[in-house]
Amino acid sequence: MSRRIAALCFAFCFVLLAIACLGPTGPQYDVLIRNGTIYDGAGRVPFVGDVGINGDRIAAVGPSENASGLVEVDATGLAVAPGFVNMLSWATESLILDGRSQGDIRQGVTLEVFGEGWSMGPLNDEMKAEMVEGWVATFGSAEAAAAAAGIELGPDGDLQVPWTTLGEYLEFLEAKGVTPNIASFVGATTVRIHEIGYEDRPPTPDELARMQALVLQAMEEGAMGVGSSLIYAPAFYADIDELIALNRVVANSGGMYISHLRSEGNRLLESVDELLRISEVAGVPAEIYHLKAGGESNWSKMDEVIAKVEAARADRQRITADMYTYTAGSTGLDAAMPPWVQEGGYDAWAERLRDPEIRSRVATEMVTPTDEWENLFLAAGASGTLLVGFQNPELRKYTGKTLAEVATERGTNVAETAMDLVIEDGTRVQVVYFLMSEDNVRKQVALPWVSFASDAGSLATEGVFLETSTHPRAYGNFARLLGKYVRDEQVIPLQEAIRRLTSFPAANLGISDRGALLEGYFADLAIFDVDNIRDHATFAEPHQ
Repeated sequence: MSRRIAALCFAFCFVLLAIACLGPTGPQYDVLIRNGTIYDGAGRVPFVGDVGINGDRIAAVGPSENASGLVEVDATGLAVAPGFVNMLSWATESLILDGRSQGDIRQGVTLEVFGEGWSMGPLNDEMKAEMVEGWVATFGSAEAAAAAAGIELGPDGDLQVPWTTLGEYLEFLEAKGVTPNIASFVGATTVRIHEIGYEDRPPTPDELARMQALVLQAMEEGAMGVGSSLIYAPAFYADIDELIALNRVVANSGGMYISHLRSEGNRLLESVDELLRISEVAGVPAEIYHLKAGGESNWSKMDEVIAKVEAARADRQRITADMYTYTAGSTGLDAAMPPWVQEGGYDAWAERLRDPEIRSRVATEMVTPTDEWENLFLAAGASGTLLVGFQNPELRKYTGKTLAEVATERGTNVAETAMDLVIEDGTRVQVVYFLMSEDNVRKQVALPWVSFASDAGSLATEGVFLETSTHPRAYGNFARLLGKYVRDEQVIPLQEAIRRLTSFPAANLGISDRGALLEGYFADLAIFDVDNIRDHATFAEPHQ
């Protein structure tokens, strides 16, 4: 072989070696999602393309020639969207029991937001003792509760809550390991109980200052703002000045106010005015939890509610709302009884209900129309009040029956039946109230300033979760939006629904780098079949 040929062979091998060292000709990602229909979260027209992910961040969005991934997902024919935000989640304890978040993660929810009035901190010793008492009552013993929650018993074999502040609770969940991202408002009810207990009175100046300090601490630990739930005792006892004072702290910390209004029925319009006033005076953005007009006599008020909010928004107030996609809500039998009988907490409430004179008064007020408190029993009726959650195993035979049916079975009137169930169960008893109009649900879905929320835990179709029933929204709220209201009824386009599940609530919460398919954003993703996504959970069989 001549020297010239040998030199050419050497040069050719060197080129091959250099090409081999360069690796693939296109970019390589940890994960590459190929050929999906990309909905960016901003509401723009979707397009077919790829999403490349490195670590926990989006590295590329769009066509990607010659790209490869260590893991590749073929999303042909599927929608690829940012992960969904659940603006009102009660997964605070269900995630302790089962961190997989099956009920929500299977619908595309990647962020659970807590804090409707009650939050998991700040706690004092009495509040911790109440929480432990509830856990033990649910599971039968401290040992069983500790095993279910994955919490170690104390040195004396006692069950202890392993956090005090809201931030410590969030860190506890993070260390335990949970599937979704988590965030929380600090509960106005929680800070009130921390300083005042369950009394029906305004805070003293010193108590209010301490409540403000607790809110500030929670904000410094990452709270989204203050959440209230004003139909329930003891939150019902707070006046507007107390709420404004707490929200001044929130405003200074860059958070928002979010509220279950003082009334969603007879005084709905006045309650919207209260929220708007709090927002204006405190200088804080505000959101209405689970927007609704409850009770048939109030359905016509929704147009005026919308007009009030849109007028405030036109006046540069940042007012928004969220909703669930059903005509029934779910809460307890406490929402069927006047707040005065509940002062002092559950034990005081149950003791009063044993007094014949008080029982007679409560029974009368339960069936008497009033604007003084929110009576969901009167709004739904005994046949529209479905019993779904009992702690006492002996009462679980009534699960899935209406209050009217159980009253007939027990041979007592509906008011006495409700009071007896609260006493016998040791809880407020979880129920479903059929309250809303389907026309209003569609009208709300169409509003550009409304996001979506389950108002439920994130459960699983197994284990302890099957011991009680629930509202189907725990398994179907987001799938129902995308299937029923978007695909089947075409109330809004899919790209608009995804905007209001993703970038819109993320922006309202002030969360950066989430809620959109953009380079550098966290890779919280939902991939789903547009043609087949639907809810399977029903009121008769919700655990689906």
